[in-house]
Amino acid sequence: MATHEFRRERHSVTDLKIHLICITKYRRKVFTDEGLKCIEAAMRSVSDSMKFRILEFNGEGDHVHVLLEFPPKLSVSMLAKHLKGVSSRAYSKAGHPKPSPETLWSPSYFATSVGGAPIEVVKQYIEQQARPH
Repeated sequence: MATHEFRRERHSVTDLKIHLICITKYRRKVFTDEGLKCIEAAMRSVSDSMKFRILEFNGEGDHVHVLLEFPPKLSVSMLAKHLKGVSSRAYSKAGHPKPSPETLWSPSYFATSVGGAPIEVVKQYIEQQARPH
């Protein structure tokens, strides 16, 4: 789906996109490139099963940026909850370090609708994050 196409479903035609930012517990820098690949793979599996799309993904040592396109039946809070839950379990199962024994993610997140800025500008911003090596 190109950025100018709409999501067409039985009862709706939509163009819903958000920029979601999830931070680690205590904002601790625990992510490596390998850890971010694990998080991305887990989040992409969630998007496949829940029928939404990850348009862009990247992160730094203590947070990730995800650009999502989703249907109106899914709420932002539901998306964040599932993405964080599944990715946290996959990350722990792969043996990556967590910032605390209990959890990977802070319970909070930041989400903003994307529409004011051209989508390519947002994608470029996410691509240019200082990903750890």
